[in-house]
Amino acid sequence: MPRFAYPCPGCRTTNSLHDADCEFEGTEWNSVEKAYTDLLVVLTDETVTEEALRHAVHDEWSGLHRAALDLLTREGRVRETDAGLELLTAEAYRESVSEPTREPMATIYREGSYPGCHDNALFAVVAWYEMVGLSWEETREHAVEWLRQSGAWDRGGFEEASPEALVDSKRHVYEAGYGWKEKAQAAKRVIDRHR
Repeated sequence: MPRFAYPCPGCRTTNSLHDADCEFEGTEWNSVEKAYTDLLVVLTDETVTEEALRHAVHDEWSGLHRAALDLLTREGRVRETDAGLELLTAEAYRESVSEPTREPMATIYREGSYPGCHDNALFAVVAWYEMVGLSWEETREHAVEWLRQSGAWDRGGFEEASPEALVDSKRHVYEAGYGWKEKAQAAKRVIDRHR
């Protein structure tokens, strides 16, 4: 089941050690968690307009609340409907993140990897699925499926004997929680040259 670690909406840390340039540096961790729970208490109960959500939040609506809502929306945990803001169920969220839709991940997912960027592309795919909250088992399943369906495995250039072995060799990426953007951008540059 996708997990959620209440990341800082400014730098994505999940503890009090914010990035130096994070707008929320110095914010106590319980304040970050409280901003999310203020939102989630309302959103788990009903679909509401943003205005109604702002009014329903205990205490005052703050920039931290706004940033947390933006992150929840950007990551697809909350979606806008005609009736207002709706919190996705775990199953609906899992389905919505199975295929990346924003660049550079969309290109990597759609086009697959090519020799010269295999390591960066797989690193990015594994790190992206970890970031969106899939378990290792779900990440492994999606990454193996991506290697096969995108044609990346058929293009060759891998030392491992199977897609499963290749993905298993990147489990350390998942466990360490590495970021995906830099590797994804590097892989997309190579993929774009092959298109």
